[in-house]
Formats: sequence, C-alpha cells, structure tokens
Amino acid sequence: MDELITIASDGLTASINPLGAELWSLTDAQGRELMTDANPRWWTGHAPLLFPFVGRSRGDSYRHGGRDYPMPQHGFARRMAFAQVEHLPESVTFRLEADAETRAVYPFDFRLDMQFAVAGGTLMMTATVMNRGEADMPFSFGYHPAFAWPLPYGGAADAHVVEFGKAEAAPIRKVGDEPGLIAREKVPSPVEGNVLTPSHAMFEGDALIWDELASHSLLWGVPGQTRLKIDFPDTPWLGLWQKPGAHYLCVEPWAGMADLVGFVGDVWEKQGIMRLLPGDERRFRMDVTVVE
Repeated sequence: MDELITIASDGLTASINPLGAELWSLTDAQGRELMTDANPRWWTGHAPLLFPFVGRSRGDSYRHGGRDYPMPQHGFARRMAFAQVEHLPESVTFRLEADAETRAVYPFDFRLDMQFAVAGGTLMMTATVMNRGEADMPFSFGYHPAFAWPLPYGGAADAHVVEFGKAEAAPIRKVGDEPGLIAREKVPSPVEGNVLTPSHAMFEGDALIWDELASHSLLWGVPGQTRLKIDFPDTPWLGLWQKPGAHYLCVEPWAGMADLVGFVGDVWEKQGIMRLLPGDERRFRMDVTVVE
C-alpha cells in the first residue's frame, strides 16, 4: 500500500491513498471513523473513483471507431497511481494523465485532477476532467465512497435512513440478468416520500440506481443523531450499494452508468456518456458534512 496522504481541519481528518486517489479514511474531531471498515469478508474498497466509465461495459469492452477496446468495470483510474501535485495542510491535489498504458485501452489524451479539501466539518472533493487531445472525448465519471453503517453516533443499523433533499417517487433501475449490466425494465421506488430505510436484503440483487433523480443532496444516519450531509451538485444519477451484511453503505453520485442488458452500440450510444471537446474541462463536486 502506498503511504496515505493526510489533510486536516479542526473538524475532520481525511487520509487518501495516491493509488487511485482514493479516500481511505474520514474521521471527525473526536477521531471517530466515518468510512467503511474495509472488512475483506465483504469488500476491501473504500472510495474508488470511476473513470473513464461508470459501471460495467458489456463483455468488459466498448466500441469506438469500429474497434473494440477492453475496459474493466468502473474504468482504470482506481487501479492507477496518481501524482501528487499540491499538498497543503487542509488540501491535496492528485493528477492522472494519459500515457502509453491508458492510450492502449482508451485512445484519448485526458487529464484527471482530484482535489480533496477540508474546512470545519466539511470534506470537499472536486474531480476535474480535461481533454488535452484533438478529438472529442467520450467519458463518464462517478464517486463510490463507502460510509460507515452504522455511523459512530448512536442508533442501531436498522434505524439509519437516507433522507433525500426532495421526494423521489420515480421508478429506479436495478442490475439485470447479465452480471453488472442494468435491466431495461424499471421497478417501483423504495423511497417513501423522501426517506429510504435501507436493509441488507435490499441489496441482494446488487445496487439500487436512480436515473430520474430529483435530489442533489441527502442525509445519511439516524434522525435526531449526528448525520452526514452529502451534496453532489454536478452528477445527475445515484447508486446505493453494499454487500449484504457489510458495515458500510456506498453513496455513489454518477454521471454515467453501466451498459443496459443487451447493449451492442458504439461508445457514443452508451447511456450517460458525455462529450468533452478538445481543450474543454468538466468538474464534478461531492461534499460530505458532519451535521448535528
């Protein structure tokens, strides 16, 4: 494991692994851990970054310009070493740039900067995707942090709820009969008004996926106790996931998602794919705040 890079404010301490620029730990002013315990019985991940694609491509490959390219689930960024370009007491920025290895599977001249900053009780994460090439660049991006379930503020695990910023009545998507791919048929929303009461059984069929999301903010925890407020203003979709029985809930803001079951099209036809023009950039923010 690479040495973790730590930043701190008077309210939070965050530790990040340069491998994948992955948030490994987030503790409050009393040192209480707000992230997953990474128990290998379930999942050793912490908060991988999903780039250049979110989710699984059918056959673990995608088509561009008449050619098929291999692509692992959630892309390659989470398995690559990021360079540290700036480190201050309360912020750090990591960078991943295209090289011969990435161009072999993703023939685009990208730069991905990932900044982490803490101020008081808030962690601010900002990903900046840049197209440094001469061709339009297809991509998607997502966050995948695993927060403690239960949180260390009292209350049983089954008393924890996801409280969305708005009512979420629209039907949701789930994983279909091709592993990791999204079913074409939607299912009724499990949200009552704006509140979801998750259970381990709810994730036996993999993630819950909102692609008609009204909210860009939610609260995680036990009402009446200290909770986490999670803001994601730049990502239109959301996944919630865990391995049933694990001590975490992944809250995953996405701009993009896995292929639909049976998808056979070009990369530009993938749902959620964004087009980044040469010289342009796009930012994706996610904030996590401890609220009383």
